[in-house]
Amino acid sequence: MAKAIGIDLGTTNSCVSVVEGGIPVIIPNNEGERTTASVVAFTAAGEILVGSSAKRQYAVNPKGTVSSIKRHMGEDWSFSTDGKRYIPQEISAMILRKLKKDAESYLGHPVTDAVITVPAYFNDTQRQATKDAGTIAGLNVLRIINEPTSAALAYGLNNGRSQKIMVYDFGGGTFDVSVIEISDGTIEVLSTAGDNHLGGDDIDQKVARWIGAQFQSQHHVDLSRDRAAWTRVLEAAETAKKELSSSGSVNINLPFITMTKEGPLHLDLNLSRSVFNELIREFLDRTAVSVQTALRDAGISAAELGLVLLVGGSTRIPAVSEKVKALTGITPSKSINPDECVAMGAAVQAETLEGGTMLMEGSENQILLLDVTPMGLSIETLGGVATTIVKRNTTIPVRYSQVFSTAAPFQTTVEIHVLQGDRPMARDNKTIGKFRLSGIRPAPAGVPQIEVSFDIDVNGILTVSARDLGTGRQQSITITEDGRMSEAEIERARWEAEQYASQDGIRKEYIQLRQDAEKLLARAERALYAGKKTADKGELRQVKNDCAKLRKALGKVRTRELDPRDMEPVREAMEELKGSSEHLIEMTEGGTV
Repeated sequence: MAKAIGIDLGTTNSCVSVVEGGIPVIIPNNEGERTTASVVAFTAAGEILVGSSAKRQYAVNPKGTVSSIKRHMGEDWSFSTDGKRYIPQEISAMILRKLKKDAESYLGHPVTDAVITVPAYFNDTQRQATKDAGTIAGLNVLRIINEPTSAALAYGLNNGRSQKIMVYDFGGGTFDVSVIEISDGTIEVLSTAGDNHLGGDDIDQKVARWIGAQFQSQHHVDLSRDRAAWTRVLEAAETAKKELSSSGSVNINLPFITMTKEGPLHLDLNLSRSVFNELIREFLDRTAVSVQTALRDAGISAAELGLVLLVGGSTRIPAVSEKVKALTGITPSKSINPDECVAMGAAVQAETLEGGTMLMEGSENQILLLDVTPMGLSIETLGGVATTIVKRNTTIPVRYSQVFSTAAPFQTTVEIHVLQGDRPMARDNKTIGKFRLSGIRPAPAGVPQIEVSFDIDVNGILTVSARDLGTGRQQSITITEDGRMSEAEIERARWEAEQYASQDGIRKEYIQLRQDAEKLLARAERALYAGKKTADKGELRQVKNDCAKLRKALGKVRTRELDPRDMEPVREAMEELKGSSEHLIEMTEGGTV
């Protein structure tokens, strides 16, 4: 039977896992890495690279490379290259498709079902966008679950005793903190808080700005104005951050970083851990606010926690552990791999949803997840007030209904503005939908009774329906939301993704064919030069003509829109050149074609 997989679709790196023999294991990618860089690159030859190959060419092709796409999920944002526009769902789908392909290579069978994780503080639009990305990648998304919950699931599998834990999830682009209770096979989220724009990327940018400032003070040159130079600075900042996790200081050396009228300039700086800690202090202070909010919402004190679990690559920074200990009084646990535990928890959930029996240690009950909605849901009412319908940290799935009415006499249409957030005024929250209800029976203001229902499913995704209680008829609602793709858009994107996938094999075949053709041309042209005084003139002329014919055939291949038929003239020209040059090559090299 085909296995379902668990995917941690990360800002900086992504990871995929599967349950084998009752144990979640990490699936290495085809490059042998346990995590895959969440980077996509579009090359001049029309190739789409994903992972480390894309990250490696970022310095030479920054305009054609996309990273940290997760930060744009659910936003009205796009990336354009070579005349084509891509939205975040499509870029994320390219990463997911690679993870899917790597899993299929590892398992030896097609993979269709997956559980995908998202930050706990992702809103409805961002969750739906992630689910759409999975669909475009050819996956049946069984469930969207929160990253801290998934990490707790990975931990709880072998630590089933009753306890309250805090999951402090500080990744590449997002920060979440959740208070979770583990008891008799049940993992229940009590509260969650966080910041979707706080992570390792921000730390890299801060360090890069420090490097840039130091360089500018020395040389009076602003490196941020030089795209290629700044790309190198950002890469150096990330490397320095990682090295400072185990060293007290680090040397940042970038020779020939830029060129001036006086000649090349070199960057050579030392960054100490104490200076680094001071640079990132503001980010750690921001995490403290979320920690305090999560504890308050859960109704417990830090002293009641049995464990603090660190998740996400940024938690490897020593100052992060120190901050967590200062906030909670508990030395945080490093018992699970912060880069892999989220994917492993997702794999456990995938196995459970597919009918597998996963028992938590010390419990005879199958694992049950009880998650919460991270933010409140409200309706804009008279005066621009946000009237809360579903409070934040409400256990999901859940259904709430509330009756509304008209504000003006004889209204036949009502627009209901749905918001996500916990601010008292509508303008300070995020619009996730505007629902227009038409066909209301004309009546004085306040008379019509319109019941609006909110359904939040297990993925944390909201559906809204409305009913006119006066007539008992269900009314139609049109949802207008910039961040959500229509079914037609998803289908189109999925078709295009499949077209790209089918091109992969053709492209590899052509690359190999071109390499063989160029090797043949090089040998034939060397033979032409070596035999120009001794070989038969007619033979030389034929080889020269056949070389020109092969080069012409190669030049006609449309590398961006490869068709298998385009390669036939190349193969034919190669065969002709092999035949005409064989004697000449043998004579000049002492070998055969």
